[in-house]
Amino acid sequence: MGPAVREWEPPVTDEVIRTEGLTKVYPGDIRAVDGLDLSVGRGEIFGLLGPNGAGKTTTAGMLTTRVVPTSGTACVGGIDVVAHPVAAKQVIGVVPQTNTLDRSLSVYENLYFHGRFFGMSARTAKAQAQRRLEQFRLSDRAAQPVMALSGGMAQRLMVARAIMHRPATVFLDEPTAGLDPQSRLALWEVLGELHREGQTILLTTHYMEEADALCDRLAIIDHGRLLALGTPEELKASTGADTIVTVQTRPDDLDRLTQVLGREVPGAQQALRVDPHVVVQVRGADRIVPQVFAAAERAGIDITDVSVAEPSLETVFINLTGKDLRE
Repeated sequence: MGPAVREWEPPVTDEVIRTEGLTKVYPGDIRAVDGLDLSVGRGEIFGLLGPNGAGKTTTAGMLTTRVVPTSGTACVGGIDVVAHPVAAKQVIGVVPQTNTLDRSLSVYENLYFHGRFFGMSARTAKAQAQRRLEQFRLSDRAAQPVMALSGGMAQRLMVARAIMHRPATVFLDEPTAGLDPQSRLALWEVLGELHREGQTILLTTHYMEEADALCDRLAIIDHGRLLALGTPEELKASTGADTIVTVQTRPDDLDRLTQVLGREVPGAQQALRVDPHVVVQVRGADRIVPQVFAAAERAGIDITDVSVAEPSLETVFINLTGKDLRE
């Protein structure tokens, strides 16, 4: 089962997030984010996709006032987050990687008091809390302490809390990291509902399936730099291939097999060594597996495993960096 999260296509007209030359340099000349230019439209789910250490969390931190940029500018909801951090906090909702729920409060109280903190009347905060509990499938847990929640439920509650004050943008940092598949799907469905309501969402993730399923557009980043930007479909089409063949052999034969398959497999656009495999991008897949075995056999190389798939965001990342997103 997969949630239909992109049924409604938002107009990318009103700009909610803009960065220009956004840069963060840590001591030791470590450039966590390097000259990032982004524009996110109202109602989009926008993703920052990249491996751990790519600069995704630092970027989200600068946009949410938690990290001060070294240079460049960042605006959210028309507010300069560096010049006016207090005002910026009023128009953003944040769901961090760690559980920041108040453990001394019940599930309902975490929502109610958040609303009150952001200036809601008691009546409005109560109504909004009850509405979000229903929307996020937590009504039956309202009176329970947050310690009683599973990881997936706690994550849903943090999202519900983040949108209580109707922020211009919700930032989610690796929202499904550590969740089991069922909890991940449940959160995807909730984010899909928010999307259809017109909520702008920026999420960071290193899960290519998550970026593909959720995002209207995404930026692939690595070592703090923007490598590619577009819809998942546009990025996958940019590979120029329609079939990806992943081949495994002995480590000593990987380089030679890469050369052989890139040269001899019909329709091969390119072959790359991505340890411990060779990844071949092919246009046209007629009898591709026998062709791969035949080419390897002619070269005297034994193949231990072969898999065939369509191009993915993983393929795009490999093309851009020469390495696997999971590395």
